[in-house]
Amino acid sequence: MSEQQPESHDRESEIDFGGSAEPDEFDQIVAEESDRDPDLAVIEAGSRTLRAQAGPPQGDPVPARPADPEVAKALLEVEQELSGRWGETKLEPSVARIAALMDVLGEPQRAYPSIHVTGTNGKTSTARMIEALLNAFELRTGRYTSPHVSSVTERISLDGAPITAERFVETYHDIKPYVEMVDAAQEYRLSFFEVLTGMAYAAFADAPVDAAVVEVGMGGTWDATNVIDGSVAVVTPISLDHTDRLGSTPGEIAQEKGGVIKQGATVILAQQPVDAAQVLLKKAVEVDATVAREGMEFGVVAREVAVGGQQLTLRGVGGEYDGIFLPLYGAHMAHNAAVALAAVEAFFGVGTGGQEHARVLDVDTVRKAFASVTSPGRMEVVRRSPTVVLDAAHNPAGAAVTAEAVTESFGFSRLIGVVAASEGKDVRGVLEAFEPIFAEVVVTENSSHRSLGADELAAVAVEVFGQDRVQVEPRLDDALEAAITLAEEEAEYGGAGVLVTGSVITVGEARLLLKRG
Repeated sequence: MSEQQPESHDRESEIDFGGSAEPDEFDQIVAEESDRDPDLAVIEAGSRTLRAQAGPPQGDPVPARPADPEVAKALLEVEQELSGRWGETKLEPSVARIAALMDVLGEPQRAYPSIHVTGTNGKTSTARMIEALLNAFELRTGRYTSPHVSSVTERISLDGAPITAERFVETYHDIKPYVEMVDAAQEYRLSFFEVLTGMAYAAFADAPVDAAVVEVGMGGTWDATNVIDGSVAVVTPISLDHTDRLGSTPGEIAQEKGGVIKQGATVILAQQPVDAAQVLLKKAVEVDATVAREGMEFGVVAREVAVGGQQLTLRGVGGEYDGIFLPLYGAHMAHNAAVALAAVEAFFGVGTGGQEHARVLDVDTVRKAFASVTSPGRMEVVRRSPTVVLDAAHNPAGAAVTAEAVTESFGFSRLIGVVAASEGKDVRGVLEAFEPIFAEVVVTENSSHRSLGADELAAVAVEVFGQDRVQVEPRLDDALEAAITLAEEEAEYGGAGVLVTGSVITVGEARLLLKRG
């Protein structure tokens, strides 16, 4: 298929998970880890049951736990200290604490130019693409993204790779005295996310990096990341999520997310709902920012499904780029690529009224960059026979684009879903988006204390799918086995698959259980 104009818009009885731990051992490990902040967990239950045989998958962009016991112990101690702070779901909307930390650290976030990425869906994938492009043009980069798939160290990357556990621990201890100083002076202690943000900005300055790619945690205006002066602000598609904190309409949510748009910056807008676009454009006018809009100044010209991904022609703000292979699935990833390309063009001053050193960026370098992109946990194939795909969709809009991408990219004759979601999410909306493509769904839960109970999720699933299409397995490893068994019932015909989805934590745990190098 093609888009000719820039768009407006015999099976063994048990699954071999790679480890020899008995189920009761797994339960014990989960119990031991249950008091940790789920956003800090490496899903120790999974990693420890796998460790005997697995090791780090070759070329896997997600780091394994440190092999050195002393380093692993030190990392765990840091995680435990961080887990004693407010988690990412408890917020006091203010940048006062992070600003105070930056002040005592000597404003490390101003030591390098930044590209600031906000939106609802696609932020991490877009940030990874931006990073790959900057790396390809021989810039040293720092990338800060959240949440992590498996290891907290993923959140802070240098030159496209997560910082080592040793460096993570060292960075924490470097800023810890200053964190404690700010804690003593503020009404509330710095949160988990605020301390990690401070660590990222300090690590980037220490490297030092030529450019930072920073993804907001939530919102924009009062997000802890919003102490940078991003010369380029990127807004990926806005939809309804975190409505209790950000607003009940895309326009209201855009008010918060628009806070990353700084005076005189360049704004790269993905396709947006009308009310969100209006808010963002108004904000850009108020701060004299330059705007480039997907579907107008840049976009996807043509897209063909290819083996292992898709072949693209993109129009950037400076010109056209053809012959781009993107090893990721789905139209939404093509749109993310267009946004990332425009952001990097803007960063280099191409087509935005700056000092244009070329009409377009070097096409071969752009091709090389996109061909290298990975996005763990986002439409990621982790197993074959049957094919198992992981995707971190956790809201209805994300689920809808994932359902479309799975349908387009895989010719599954029968698809089984494995879903575990977090409390407070629109699980009905997510399940309704997947209902047309799931033959059956196995509902489960992850090890997070925020995980929605399997029975509660099942009650909604039965209303959406009907009783005959819903199976309940409270443990994720049992759910994966059940789903693969259901898929393999079609093995003689071929073409069956499994999609694991519902939250980043679910995907991270499943990835540790299933991933092979």
